[in-house]
Amino acid sequence: MENEKELSGSAMLKICGFIVDKRNLFFLLFGILLIFSAFARNWVKVENSMSYYLPPSTETKQGLDLMDEQFLTYGTCSAMVANVSLDQAEEIKKQIEDIDGVFSVDFDDSPDHYANGSALFSVTFDYDEKDDTCLVVLDEVKELLKDKDSYIDTTLGDIQSELIGEEMQTISVLVAIIVVSVLLLTSQTYAEVPVLLLTFCSAAVIQMGTNFVFGTISFVSNSVTIVLQLALSVDYAVIFLNRYKEEHQTMPSREATIVALSKAIPEISGSSLTTVGGLIAMTFMQFKMGPDMGIVLIKSIVISLLSVFLLMPGIIMLFSNLMEKTKHKNLIPDIPFVGKFAYKTRYIVAPLFLVAIIIGFFISNRCPYVYGYSKITPPIQNRVQKIQEMQKDTFGSKNMVALVFPTGSYESQAALIKDLEAREEVQSITALANSEAMDGYMVTDKLTPRQFSELLNLDYEIAELVYTAYAVNDEDYAKAINGLDSYRVPLIDMLMFVHDEVEEGYVTLESDLKKTLDDAYRMMTFARNQLESEEYSRMLVYLNLPEESQETFDFIDEMHTIAGKHYADKSKIYVVGESVSQYDLKKTFSRDNTVVNVVSILSVLAVLLFTFMSAGMPVLLIVVIQGSIWINFSVPTIFDQPLFFLGYLIVSSIQMGANIDYAIVIASRYTDLRKTMGRRDSIIDTMNLSFPTIITSGTMLAVAGVLIGKLTSDGAIYGIGQCLGRGTIISIFITMFVLPQILIVGDTIIEKTAFVMNMPVKPKTATGLMRVEGIVRGNVDGVFTGYMRGIVRGNLNAFVENGELTEIKEEKLIEENKSIEKIDLNKTSESDSNDSELQNTDTDEEGSENE
Repeated sequence: MENEKELSGSAMLKICGFIVDKRNLFFLLFGILLIFSAFARNWVKVENSMSYYLPPSTETKQGLDLMDEQFLTYGTCSAMVANVSLDQAEEIKKQIEDIDGVFSVDFDDSPDHYANGSALFSVTFDYDEKDDTCLVVLDEVKELLKDKDSYIDTTLGDIQSELIGEEMQTISVLVAIIVVSVLLLTSQTYAEVPVLLLTFCSAAVIQMGTNFVFGTISFVSNSVTIVLQLALSVDYAVIFLNRYKEEHQTMPSREATIVALSKAIPEISGSSLTTVGGLIAMTFMQFKMGPDMGIVLIKSIVISLLSVFLLMPGIIMLFSNLMEKTKHKNLIPDIPFVGKFAYKTRYIVAPLFLVAIIIGFFISNRCPYVYGYSKITPPIQNRVQKIQEMQKDTFGSKNMVALVFPTGSYESQAALIKDLEAREEVQSITALANSEAMDGYMVTDKLTPRQFSELLNLDYEIAELVYTAYAVNDEDYAKAINGLDSYRVPLIDMLMFVHDEVEEGYVTLESDLKKTLDDAYRMMTFARNQLESEEYSRMLVYLNLPEESQETFDFIDEMHTIAGKHYADKSKIYVVGESVSQYDLKKTFSRDNTVVNVVSILSVLAVLLFTFMSAGMPVLLIVVIQGSIWINFSVPTIFDQPLFFLGYLIVSSIQMGANIDYAIVIASRYTDLRKTMGRRDSIIDTMNLSFPTIITSGTMLAVAGVLIGKLTSDGAIYGIGQCLGRGTIISIFITMFVLPQILIVGDTIIEKTAFVMNMPVKPKTATGLMRVEGIVRGNVDGVFTGYMRGIVRGNLNAFVENGELTEIKEEKLIEENKSIEKIDLNKTSESDSNDSELQNTDTDEEGSENE
């Protein structure tokens, strides 16, 4: 009854009481959410292309959108068959061509297609690459080659995402094992481990299932969010559980859970704000993969908070008895030597750290960032990468870009091709103006009626009639009447026109000629669909340059200049390809880098200002974590390791938002202890009390990052994991062995920069019998200053802060006194009973010893 009276006085306690008492309702709600999420996770679409997330203003994004609108891109695959002779390879080519749905197979005896006893077949399908029929035809090609030493590479399907998903499942299992091990070591009772795991797993499943609200998420978000969610939000559940264990020492399970939850909600919410603040910085990036991952991670944090606040209290109640029975010795030792070391080296370590972060700042600014995967070597290779590597080693690699320009005369296109082919950077070009049709004629060559008749073995009179019909259709009546002999029409246009005339029955051809025309029409249609539309044309330019280099980026700019000589409207000229995508990423990085740093620092700084009510403390903590970020990204510079740019943008945000929690734990403890203790004793006790929290959370995040970096084949995910693991380890080391010294040295600064908002307090006056609770300053039949909790009989004229003054009646006071005496009586009887039991126990033990 007494506990219930105490719990009924606060709105927060009432809310927490509702959550605990209605736990079965929340079990039901979370059960429904879990079942729904198990199905909804399959509705999430995953985007594997980096270029998809480029800003709309970039050339790559505009060019890709334009090509999707104007051109048809057919599905393709490259099939390598090893240990075959040239004759066997020719036979395989014919077999592939006979598959229904295969448009063409490029193969010859050149080194590009046959080398070292291996053959490379470039297979083009009869369908758009977005058509699922391509996958059916691809399976038939695989079936044909399954008994041979074959290796097939294609961009069709979602194989890369599937492989990354398999890798992340392995990583998740290993992280789960590490998490359980850490929890067992840092726990005080074995039964608290399933409490934490049930909370984590529920939040993870709901997180995956609710991603469908975004429609499409990036492969990076889909892969690493679950692991990062666990590592980032583990603190919330641990904080709540520790609060429960503290309250349970003096309260029953229900009341302890309610009080612990009421205290944990503001504490956990404050802790989560720094993490969310760091993640918010990612949403300001131009490169849209940053906002994609930032929003997904913020959602995961919110879901973790709701799981801790609404689901975990019920789980604690279920396991409360088991937690009592499975208590064990605390395995985390005190570390007084760290605090003593900090105090002795305070004037040495702090200046050295200042020098270190200045050096780190300059070195990290020279970090060798890359914007594609060509220079990155992940620790493992998946089967697709192995096939690509094998084909590259045998036949070399090609760096292709597409040049898109306004449709104009074929003469202008031929002149552009000539200028580009004159450059040593260009290996070859595929375009309509240089594609051979038949008998040495290019598809865009202009032929007279006689040349056309000779090409197709067509009667000259019929050729004249066809040319006349074409001129009339083209409204060129002068040529139709008296200028046919010199009338020239591009071969592709004339073949298309004749085919249409034959199909409509205006022209009749012999079967052999009809077949020749049909084959030519099929080839021309195939080429035109890919390379020409009514508004735009494109050509495929193969470069003798690496995929990523400054020389490549410079030549991309030169291609614009060369094309601009032949096409006046330069705004309609686009270069699109992997190299261009990396060039665009490089351009956006400088802006995104600045924005992410500024926004993350300001967001976290705002939270810290309100947390510590001091200007000095937030600055010191920001310097510590920002210093650890600079040191982290100095490592790739020192060891000359190319780093994918996305790793820096994401990890710096996570480090600033999440790792700073370790610094907050130490700073908060130190600030509280300094109110009653000296600097030396305060820092020793601070490190003893903070170590379990930091080692629990930090170990999980560090291990998660290291495993991601060691067990993935994707360059972007590899960079994120590697930097996150290393950065967390550096942050833990600095907060444990550098921050204490900084706090001691900066103690005076922290104190002098503290600010307190004093609100005006009106004096309260009363006469007679009254109850006073709060800090009292004023006249109480004399002068009284201090904290008062009691009954005043007399006159009161004083300021009452952080409390209240209530006038009461004499009768009510008498009733309360009787209740207090009853409670004291019960406590005395319980105490006597306990003493009696204790004496009996002592007697039993003495008896057993004597026996």
